[in-house]
Amino acid sequence: MIRDRDEGSGAPRRVLGIDLGERRIGVAVGDLDAGVATPLTTLTRGRSIAQDALVISRLASEQRAAGLVVGLPLDMDGGEGKQAIRTREWAVAVGGVTGLPVRFRDERLSSERAERRVGLPARGRSGGPPTAAQRDGHRARIDREAAVLILQDELDATVRENGSQRPDDGS
Repeated sequence: MIRDRDEGSGAPRRVLGIDLGERRIGVAVGDLDAGVATPLTTLTRGRSIAQDALVISRLASEQRAAGLVVGLPLDMDGGEGKQAIRTREWAVAVGGVTGLPVRFRDERLSSERAERRVGLPARGRSGGPPTAAQRDGHRARIDREAAVLILQDELDATVRENGSQRPDDGS
């Protein structure tokens, strides 16, 4: 999968999972040794891919990430539509800025799975509909959870491919 840049340092080996949306980017971090993904943050998309790449690069550096796993929004028939092509272009550009390897993971239905895991948004103060801030916070949680699902699927698949070994084969 992805090799740690600091092999032998004793530091946890990590990778970032990314759920790219039109307005937000859900980010998760995965521990390659433990094979576990956890939510990290939800970013607001920048005005350009270059802005997004700088933010992702900073996060990757802070997390000592060895690579990126980006959710690829395939069509239900497995084909790549316009959004998948845009996602690939974005990921290749971000990978170029960060200097990190990029892997793609089929993200079909990840948002729906994330919505089920997160549940319904909180009610408003008087029991009414949620406020705009509550809706935005709920959507951000769903984006982070979708990133977790994408990354966990990749970690699990890598473990299956390698038998019981953790994902550290460098492929």
